[in-house]
Amino acid sequence: MLATIEHALARHAGELGALLPILHDIQDEIGHIPEQAVAHIARALNLSRAEVHGVVTYYHHFRTVPAGRHVIRICQAEACQSMGSEALVAHAQRHLGCAVHATTPDGAFSLEAVYCLGLCASSPALSINDAVHARMTPQRFDALVANLVKSDS
Repeated sequence: MLATIEHALARHAGELGALLPILHDIQDEIGHIPEQAVAHIARALNLSRAEVHGVVTYYHHFRTVPAGRHVIRICQAEACQSMGSEALVAHAQRHLGCAVHATTPDGAFSLEAVYCLGLCASSPALSINDAVHARMTPQRFDALVANLVKSDS
């Protein structure tokens, strides 16, 4: 893990605005931003730990704990909201048994709200493990989740 952090820091050394690219590199490699990374990044960029922590916690994309095996992102932008994404989120929370920006107790699913998946004309939209799905209904959601549970068995 430390090698990944050091590699990201070295890759972006001297770049203006390097914080976000460094955070993306670390999360892409490790799956989350570990607490120990915050101090290393702050020291390397001459920032306070609070500044780095603030960026990590401000953006919903970044997580401080590992995600579930399957990451479900439901769009909450205006077009998707107008087509029922808020009800879809409520359904997903009930079906999975976890809140938005949380992971199911068994570690199978993480549920996240995002703002635009680029499928505004086919809303509501969601992505599961980066595969996008348009015109989502609670029934289609349940079927997708059931297929993932079956494939995990």
